[in-house]
Amino acid sequence: MAQFFQPKKKTQPSTKHQPMTIERLDHQGAGVAFINKKPVFVAGALPSEEVLVQLVESKSRFARGKLIKVLKPSEQRVTPFCPHYDACGGCDLQHLEAQAQLAHKQATLSQLMQKFSGNTVALSEPIVGDSRHYRRRARISLQVDKKSGQLRFGFRRKQSNAIEPVTDCPVLVSPLNALLKPLQQCLAQFVDKSRLGHVELVLGDNGPCITLRHMGPLKEHEQAALVALAQSHQASLYLMPQADELHRVCGDEPCYQEVGVDIAFAPNNFIQVNQRVNQMMVARAIEWLELDKDDRVLDLFCGVGNFSLPLAQSAAFVCGVEGVPAMVARAKANAKANGLTQVQFFHANLEEQFLDQPWAREQFNKVLLDPARAGAVGIIDQISSLGAQQVVYVSCNPATLARDSQSLYAQGYQLRKLAMLDMFPHTSHLESMALFVKQ
Repeated sequence: MAQFFQPKKKTQPSTKHQPMTIERLDHQGAGVAFINKKPVFVAGALPSEEVLVQLVESKSRFARGKLIKVLKPSEQRVTPFCPHYDACGGCDLQHLEAQAQLAHKQATLSQLMQKFSGNTVALSEPIVGDSRHYRRRARISLQVDKKSGQLRFGFRRKQSNAIEPVTDCPVLVSPLNALLKPLQQCLAQFVDKSRLGHVELVLGDNGPCITLRHMGPLKEHEQAALVALAQSHQASLYLMPQADELHRVCGDEPCYQEVGVDIAFAPNNFIQVNQRVNQMMVARAIEWLELDKDDRVLDLFCGVGNFSLPLAQSAAFVCGVEGVPAMVARAKANAKANGLTQVQFFHANLEEQFLDQPWAREQFNKVLLDPARAGAVGIIDQISSLGAQQVVYVSCNPATLARDSQSLYAQGYQLRKLAMLDMFPHTSHLESMALFVKQ
């Protein structure tokens, strides 16, 4: 008799509210409880708390629950300072006291390095800036309500594409926060709001910058209203009719100062969100590399010169390599504007073999790399062949730092220093910086 496969019916988790005790935080900042030895992840819950939870997902190895009520709060629980915190997807740790956030992030960094690389060191002093009004960059989501036709203006909600209306954000730097309400009012008057994509806000040392992504031409009075708004806030205005097309309508090109150099950038170039932490990070990297006038430094994933240009003030030669051609051109212009002749910039795909590139045939005794979240998997195995004796690795993902460090260990490097960078306070996101020295 033939037998046919019959898939098991999916079982929905019980919707009954269940009391649980939270034992710890996971690496994303969610509370962890256990049911029959199976971990249950509960966003918003803290260690030692007794909570009421409703399961929303149940797998064979883990479950996720929604926090219904805190029955017994932790001593480290605080009232979130933002009225949008429960809905907005921007922050996820405002309910945890600030010093406890730092302690959690440092513990997470040490644990991940130990778990995935097998090595760690005592952490150096963390790099910490202001906990509020620190973001100098934000993307505002725009969406037209299908029923009312009204414009939704704000940030994406937690685990959703829906928009939480926000016209006051306490983690944005004040000049950008001051733009939210008048900008929302201005865009709400547009005739065809469906043409609006999103708004990028960024703050340079010379003032705010507004970039509007729009699909289709703006009417003359609409553009005039945007210009008037920008000028009233001493802001620059850019329009982006295509994803790779940027037009400055009024105001100056944005720039910022970094450890003795001026760095100009386009609003669609990558710059670090937290300026104060970025400044301290660059200074710490220079300190760890112990630069002198004989050093030849390779800066991989160099962007517009955030590290390269300050490094060039102390080294014999700096070579910056970046995968985005427009940013390479910007870095070259920044070097020229600062009168730095001992630095050169090159375009290369750093996910591919690069040893046949002209710049890679040089020898560098020191290397700095600052890759994206995916890490430096395309190049990390080749670091030793460049002649580097010291390597500073700046990471926005401790898991890929831990993975890539295994390659550096295999090449004869030893982890000497490790620091947590609190680039994004009140979020579980953490950045880090590690120093490796050739043995």
